[in-house]
Amino acid sequence: MPSLTGVLETSLYVDDLARSIQFYQSVLGLQILEQDDRFCALNVSGRQVLLLFLKGASTNGSILPGGRIPPHDGEGQLHLAFAIAAAELAAWEQQLQEKGVPIKSTVAWSRGGHSLYFRDPDDHLLELATPGVWSTY
Repeated sequence: MPSLTGVLETSLYVDDLARSIQFYQSVLGLQILEQDDRFCALNVSGRQVLLLFLKGASTNGSILPGGRIPPHDGEGQLHLAFAIAAAELAAWEQQLQEKGVPIKSTVAWSRGGHSLYFRDPDDHLLELATPGVWSTY
């Protein structure tokens, strides 16, 4: 079987694109790679891309010079986790507090990892996770 080398993109669907871009830039420090009126691609650690799509804006797909992206969309409270260094856990707690983002939960995992859970403006559940959460991380 051919191998996968990682997860490249993760998508969230949002009600207010400008509000979400501002949140992810100011709270998590993500930088814009590309954007238009229906989506924004944000750089995550120079290795992955977080795609923010305006809800309903991609239900017809997209025609590009090199081909077509099929339709997609999403609803509900989705979840994603960002990897952080264990030594930066306290600094992230402070960052969230300074930005007025309430921590909804913390978990100390049996493998030694820790997670901080909080929500974005669209109520998606975000997690900051240190190594030791999974056997692979």
